[in-house]
Amino acid sequence: MAVKLIMPKLGMGMEEGTVVEWLKQEGEEVKKGDSVAVISSDKIEKDVEAPADGVLLKIQAASDEIVKVGEAIGFVGEAGEETEAIHAPQPELHQEAPEIPMEIPASIEQTTEPFTAKAEKNGGRIRVSPAARKLAKEHDLDITGIPGTGPNGRITRSDVERHLHHPAQPAAASQPVSVPAPEADVEPMASRSSAAGKPIAGMRKVIAERMFNSLQTTAQLTITMRADVTDLMTIRKQMNESLAEEGIQFTLTDFVARAVIASLKKHPEMNATLENNRLALHDRVHLGVAVALDGGLMVPVINDACRLSMRGLSERIRSNAEDVRSGRVQAEKLKGSTFTITNLGNYDVEYFTPVLNPPEIGILGLGRAMAEAVFIGDDLQKRTIQPLSLTFDHRAIDGSPAAAFLQTLKGMLEQPYRMLAE
Repeated sequence: MAVKLIMPKLGMGMEEGTVVEWLKQEGEEVKKGDSVAVISSDKIEKDVEAPADGVLLKIQAASDEIVKVGEAIGFVGEAGEETEAIHAPQPELHQEAPEIPMEIPASIEQTTEPFTAKAEKNGGRIRVSPAARKLAKEHDLDITGIPGTGPNGRITRSDVERHLHHPAQPAAASQPVSVPAPEADVEPMASRSSAAGKPIAGMRKVIAERMFNSLQTTAQLTITMRADVTDLMTIRKQMNESLAEEGIQFTLTDFVARAVIASLKKHPEMNATLENNRLALHDRVHLGVAVALDGGLMVPVINDACRLSMRGLSERIRSNAEDVRSGRVQAEKLKGSTFTITNLGNYDVEYFTPVLNPPEIGILGLGRAMAEAVFIGDDLQKRTIQPLSLTFDHRAIDGSPAAAFLQTLKGMLEQPYRMLAE
């Protein structure tokens, strides 16, 4: 009897999902547990696995089609088996399925560790996603030479695509030097570029839609300040040294998060959401801390962050980031935030314009903390300066109270005992 492949429920609030890509074609043999398709909710992508051995009898929902939770997207059964769905009108399939990563890469930075070393760590077994294996097979590509950026060194489809577009170059000593003849015509670079692109899909599509809607439906304004975090960096170093045996290492982001929570308590008008023209002030802080990925950005939420100790807050920030990068994050952890922090300091960015994460009315951007020569009275001293960029929704709050919040935050960072005493 044919078995349905159904649209799974990835979170309590999920009512429908999108078929991102089919990894198997009609008539193709599948084994129980094989990844057959990739679906996505509003923020998470997930493989749909074959519920039994057999063949993919029918693709019920085409790529990019939206399907309600619990409805069939396809059928798996014995070869030649018929079901009522087989005779139903079949949707027109796209000629080219969206080419997107099968899973969330481990981090935005690509690993440089040779894959053979990873294979040895995994007992000689190569970890590779079905989509990556299929793409490599289509191009007759040896996957053993491709670095994997997925969880536990797994090779993803994006890894294979990257290798196809930018194959590893052999050692310089073995590369023959080719000098074109002076009279040879060189084709202009513009004529060699391809006009064909790949569609935006999956997580990237969701992010694109949300960012566009955010900018179109809110009145965003960004203000900046500089905070002298020299004393904070000294306290951080002392705390990390004293707690090293317990494996605790606080980051600057941990302290900023603590300072944000303390500042939101003093400025509750900033800890708010605006939805359907209704402004809601929240008495508890649910803090989102953005995590960068190869395929986009996710914002896991720390619920009731205002009730956590400094150590508890640091642990939650770290564990949330690990869950996102490993693909373990649940959809429920990606909603309900009342304020967000995002950090581009690792890329040497100083000030930037973070985009609001609706329905929140505020988001703080952190730039790179840098040493500068600063006058303290008549003395020129070396101080560490942290750039702060606050974007707020001018429909919900005016510039003056937003600036007051940022000023309080600056004071918390410059006098860290104030936030630690909260």
